[in-house]
Amino acid sequence: MADECLDRCQEICSLNRLKAQNTVGFSYMLGGDEQSAFVVYKRGEIYAYQNHCPHLGMELNWQPDQFLSFDNHSIQCSLHGALFRIEDGFCYSGPCCGESLNRLKVVICEGNVIICPPDDQQ
Repeated sequence: MADECLDRCQEICSLNRLKAQNTVGFSYMLGGDEQSAFVVYKRGEIYAYQNHCPHLGMELNWQPDQFLSFDNHSIQCSLHGALFRIEDGFCYSGPCCGESLNRLKVVICEGNVIICPPDDQQ
């Protein structure tokens, strides 16, 4: 991840908060619409996805900032229990098996996690 600050990006949380919690949910604007998303910290890497299950389009989290399975090895949909790999958002178990979460770009800037809009939304 690049250590750069971009004017069109949004600060999500401190890197220390994400490391302590493993996942943090947030909202961001895309094309004038508010979107739900989350970031995951795993083994020194940060991953961000839209908070949208490919099966029924529902939000994934059990409670605020709770996106992982009980063993913390996968992202889990609270509605149907679908399991997604943290590293790429690929669903390997459940009703949307073979589909993937929509990944978002994140960077670290001055100790903060920053979300950047897709290139076509600049």
